[in-house]
Amino acid sequence: MPILERDPWRFQYFTQVPCPDDVNIPTDDPDCWTLYPHFRWIYEKLRIAKSQGLDAAPHSFMPERYPVFSKPNINLKGMGVGSRPISSDAEMREHYKAGHMWMSLLEGEHISSDCAIVDGSVKWIRHATGIASRGGMFEYWKINAAQNAALELFLSQWVAKHMVGYTGMMNFETIAGYIIEAHLRFADQWPDLYGAGWVQALVQLYATKQWVFADDQRRDGFSIPLFAKHGFQFRHPSQKQQDEVLAMKNITSLQITFHEANAASSHAMPPGGFRLAIVNAMDLPSGLAARAKMRSWFPKTQLIAEGQDSV
Repeated sequence: MPILERDPWRFQYFTQVPCPDDVNIPTDDPDCWTLYPHFRWIYEKLRIAKSQGLDAAPHSFMPERYPVFSKPNINLKGMGVGSRPISSDAEMREHYKAGHMWMSLLEGEHISSDCAIVDGSVKWIRHATGIASRGGMFEYWKINAAQNAALELFLSQWVAKHMVGYTGMMNFETIAGYIIEAHLRFADQWPDLYGAGWVQALVQLYATKQWVFADDQRRDGFSIPLFAKHGFQFRHPSQKQQDEVLAMKNITSLQITFHEANAASSHAMPPGGFRLAIVNAMDLPSGLAARAKMRSWFPKTQLIAEGQDSV
């Protein structure tokens, strides 16, 4: 399966779609780094911020105004590792780290946008809105059927300026209309919510450098995580328990998002919690009901209580 997937819980989205042996489709940033050396600069967050005129610099330079947002300049593991807001010179000195940068602290909608690109031209785009929790976690993501004309124009213009010669998927995370992260891949957390035929169109993009997808049956979808506290070792639920959730109304997929045999501390996770699972659903009440059922799989004392299942 030349769709390069490092997370076994996401194989389910690709195993039934044929892909030519000579076509490699990355879903993880380290693979993108290897496959596209000419475009590795996309992972330099300082460069991305500067490309939009945002105030940003390495940690060696103090901001003129606060608050700012600090994070590693390059983080190929994602999950908000090492990121935090900073509100003063004293806090900046306390949290100084080589290889980290700061940028303007943005406020507004956090949107993840997947784009199909042919030679620096956006041919398809779909947006998901993140409902933030705390500590780098999300309460859930809403995969929107609706378009976002202003954001689509901005991203299309940015891609046309910076990505000539690139064909493939890109993912952008934006806040208040500014790019905070860019990736040479798509968000492999919810391809089942993009509609029938989308994975086939993905394979054709990489195999033939053409994008052909009849995207006329869009529906809203929801991708809902379950988080636990840090500091515990977790076990996978039984297949019977998983099948019971998958049989619930309007549930499209379930991911158990950790390696049971590996130490919990070895996983890249946001500061606020350890992600145990993700359920994808066609409506929010169904997804929240599934997550409530999933909470019974783990000791109550290990779960994060506030905010979960109370949207």
